[in-house]
Amino acid sequence: MSDHATHLAPGQVILSRLSGVATSGLTTAILVAVLIVMPVMLGGSWIFTLGLCFANSIGVLAVSLLVRYGGEVSIGHTFFTALGAYSVGVLDTSYGISLWASVPLALLLGVMFGLLFAWPSRNLHGIYLAVTTLALALAVPEMINNFDTLTGGYEGLYVATPFIPGIEMGLQRYYVALFLLVLVCLAVARLRRSRQGMALLLAKTNAAAADAFGTRRVWARLSIMGISGGIGAICGAALAFSGSTVSPGGFTFWQAIFLLVGSVVSFYGLSLTRVLIGGAFVTLVPQLLSASGAWIPVLYGLALLGMILLGHYLPRIREMMSRKSEAA
Repeated sequence: MSDHATHLAPGQVILSRLSGVATSGLTTAILVAVLIVMPVMLGGSWIFTLGLCFANSIGVLAVSLLVRYGGEVSIGHTFFTALGAYSVGVLDTSYGISLWASVPLALLLGVMFGLLFAWPSRNLHGIYLAVTTLALALAVPEMINNFDTLTGGYEGLYVATPFIPGIEMGLQRYYVALFLLVLVCLAVARLRRSRQGMALLLAKTNAAAADAFGTRRVWARLSIMGISGGIGAICGAALAFSGSTVSPGGFTFWQAIFLLVGSVVSFYGLSLTRVLIGGAFVTLVPQLLSASGAWIPVLYGLALLGMILLGHYLPRIREMMSRKSEAA
């Protein structure tokens, strides 16, 4: 703590913290307002792309939450996104049921399978857990193809049932993904401020202290994996509706890597702004580099390195600029 902070009166400290919260909330509100009016200024292709960006941002949030509160890295979240996407696709194609029912089902399945996966791997840590989730990611496309009577196999499924009848589907695909992203971010923000969220964080940082307060690390890991799996399933539901199709090609090992890359780019942030940065990197950078041929991996790596360096040095740059402005 700095000398300046130690000389602040208690009232000033409280006002300073409230000011930080208000500034963060105001920034988020402005960002949401801009995204709401964005379709008025953009064409159809950009509306479609941004809808996918919002959906991928939810997946980035799911991975970042697991890292921040579980202290573990997952390379298998495409399993949960596939659960959510095929919940939407199967109910839409086979029964004509819209997102009103399929999103809650996707959330339930994501939480349930997150818990089922976390229980046998509850004592695995670090590289061992990462390899376990890697096996899960590699198995997803094969599992989808083996249940082709339900999932449509390589041909996939088409999602066409509107969320709200009478409204253009292109706008619905954009706004539904945005609504789900904002809703999930608000839920995560509520969790972070709750006693349960603080208990989960304590179990990660100091297991002995958490045990003393009645929160066992094993149960904390189960809980955070269930929550992360549920958010990953919502990501899949948003991807299915925004992209209008569901196929095995959308849930490969590389898609799982891209979600992890998105969480790294966002520095495992859990705010709306941070996860949007990660989702935009995952969605937009591959499209911008699609015409680069054999240079795509090189340019993608350079873009990733540039984002990481920018995030690392940005606080220092801001500090230097503030010092210069004060000196002037």
